[in-house]
Amino acid sequence: MTQASPTALIAEDEPLLAAALQAALARAWPELHIVATVGDGASAVRTALAERPDVLFFDIRMPGQGGLEAAADLADAWETGVEPGAPPFPALVFVTAYDQYAVQAFEAQAVDYLLKPVQPERLRQTVDRLQALLARRGVAAADAHAPATDALEATLAQLRHLLAATPPRTVAQSTPAPPLQCLQVGVGSSIRMVPLTEVLYLEAADKYLRVVTASQEYLLRTPLRELQSQLDAQQFWQIHRGTVVRAQAIDVVQRDEAGKLWLQLRGRKERLVVSRLYAHLFKAM
Repeated sequence: MTQASPTALIAEDEPLLAAALQAALARAWPELHIVATVGDGASAVRTALAERPDVLFFDIRMPGQGGLEAAADLADAWETGVEPGAPPFPALVFVTAYDQYAVQAFEAQAVDYLLKPVQPERLRQTVDRLQALLARRGVAAADAHAPATDALEATLAQLRHLLAATPPRTVAQSTPAPPLQCLQVGVGSSIRMVPLTEVLYLEAADKYLRVVTASQEYLLRTPLRELQSQLDAQQFWQIHRGTVVRAQAIDVVQRDEAGKLWLQLRGRKERLVVSRLYAHLFKAM
C-alpha cells in the first residue's frame, strides 16, 4: 500500500547528477522520501526489492546493467500477492541523455522519462503524473477485489516493447539485415558454419554467447542483443533477458509450485527458466 509519505529510489552512476536529481525532487515534491541512491543496475534491483519504493528513477545507461535491464530483472523478481495491501510494482521513470530511439520508445509506450540535465518544468510534469498515479493506486488498494498484479502486468508489457525498441549502443543504426541462416563459430583454428536449424538455444554467458545444439556447444563473442536482431522472431523466442530458444525445439513447459515456468528442449536434459517478462508466450499455462 502506498504510504502517506511516498518513497523513491534513484539509480544513477554519476554522483553529481544523482545529487542534482535528488535536490530537484526535494523542491518539486517535498513529501517524497528518497530511500536510497545507487550507482548500478544490480544494486538498484537489490535495493528496490528490500525497500519496496513507490517510484523508481532509473538511469537508462549504467555500468554493467542499464536501467531497462534492471527494471526487467526487478519485475521478474517482484513478489506479488492477492491479498489487499500487497505493494504494487513501482512507477518507473527513466532518466537519459538525449537518444532519439529511447525517447521514441518511451513516448510510444507512455513511459515517463526525463532528459539530462533535468529541467524544473519537465520534472514538475513528471511529479504531477506520479502523484496522480499513486493517488489512483491508493484508491485501488482499498478495494479488496483489485489485484496488486495489475500494475506489474502493465509494466511487463511496456518493458517488452522498450527492450525490443531501444537497440544497444554497439549496434549502428542502419537497414535491418536479412535473417541469418548460419552462425560462424570458431573451433580451434577453424571456423564451423552452424545452420540455425541445428541451434536449440542461445544463452548469454559473461562476454560470450553460448550456441547450444543437441550434441555440441560453441562460444561466440557477439552480444545476444546484436545477434537477436538478425534472427527470425517467429522461429526464435526470447524466454529470458539472456536466453533465446528455437520454438520448434521446445518439448515440455512446466509450472512449479512457486508459479515459475520452466521448459525443456528436445535433445537436452537441462531445464531453462522462463522470465515473467516473457511468460505471455505460453498463455495456456
